Amino acid sequence: MPPTRKIKVLFRHRSMEMGGVEKVLLSLLENLDPEKFELTVLLNLNQGELRNEIPTHIRKVVLAKGREDLSGNILIQKIQLVARRLKLENLRRNPQIIDRDYLKKSFDIEIAMTYNDFEPVLNSSNKKSKKIGWFHSEINERQLAVLVPQILKQFPQFDHMVYCSENIRKLMHREHPNLAYPPESVITNAVSTTEIRRKADAFVPEMPSAPVFVAVGRLNTRKGFHKLMEAHAKLILEGFQHAVMIIGDGEERANLFEQRKKLNVEETFILAGNQMNPYPYIKNADFFILPSESEAWPLVIAEALILQKPIIATDTGDVGLMIKNRETGSLVRYDADELYKAMREFLTDKKLVSGIQKNLLNIDSQFDNEKIFREIEKLLINAYQTLD
Repeated sequence: MPPTRKIKVLFRHRSMEMGGVEKVLLSLLENLDPEKFELTVLLNLNQGELRNEIPTHIRKVVLAKGREDLSGNILIQKIQLVARRLKLENLRRNPQIIDRDYLKKSFDIEIAMTYNDFEPVLNSSNKKSKKIGWFHSEINERQLAVLVPQILKQFPQFDHMVYCSENIRKLMHREHPNLAYPPESVITNAVSTTEIRRKADAFVPEMPSAPVFVAVGRLNTRKGFHKLMEAHAKLILEGFQHAVMIIGDGEERANLFEQRKKLNVEETFILAGNQMNPYPYIKNADFFILPSESEAWPLVIAEALILQKPIIATDTGDVGLMIKNRETGSLVRYDADELYKAMREFLTDKKLVSGIQKNLLNIDSQFDNEKIFREIEKLLINAYQTLD
């Protein structure tokens, strides 16, 4: 039986820094039927490059100011950060204040976009709503180890869990077979082919004249940019002229700057920082490269495929399902020497590269966004229909 009114859905997330999860959230907000759903986004912090990208017809509620709105005076900023932290901690301990003073309404469904959002959704003072979690991570990631006990405690408390890839779901069950799992779905991330191509044509960026490998991602150790730099430096030393451009920022920036100086590749390994629109850089590069230690279903691979870039990527998560090895890209192990060999091959084997480029001409058939959004709408409607 179809709903007799719009289903009220609340998305919880920390902030809107540039990232795959944030892009997934935006795609949901832009494409879920406004005739069926009344959508609200609650951000802990009004922060990040994408904070103003939330569609205007979506209600946006924030608990605290983002760094963009803090004082430029360092002393005042420190005081503001302490006050912000205390405020968020108080709201965490007293979630009823959020419903009473910020949201001012109840919801049928509350969605946690990542495991970092599990706690606020499960602790919501709205006990009648259906709770849905989204899980994008490999549970055996080294960086996740300290959080695993809490995640395992939270999983069974959800009414439904959505995985962004089948490999992520299988890995979770293999690592923790005795967990009391809630009902589950595997729904891959939607990609707007027309929107990506439109944004890719927005401007022509300044690029090095040598062949360019571009990568997009947060600067942390899991993304493997330190290994990519090792491979790049070895190629430069051997006379293979090329450049690497990284679009993104993060906690490893200082370490990468230091490594870059040590390897003497400051001119050819370009740390371009965050870009609101990274697609022109992908389009105007020669190749795309993803050197990550772990990924789930990396949205950026889909984006690079849509822009028809030959890809080198580590074979992790669902990357091997997205790329056909030596047909639409090259799959390698998480190893600096393997990255080196694949990059050298792309720089020297014109027949391989032209064959990949030819195979990418019809890549759009790989992405069925309408099916993905139908699956999500069906999930939300079914959850609503089981409300008490």
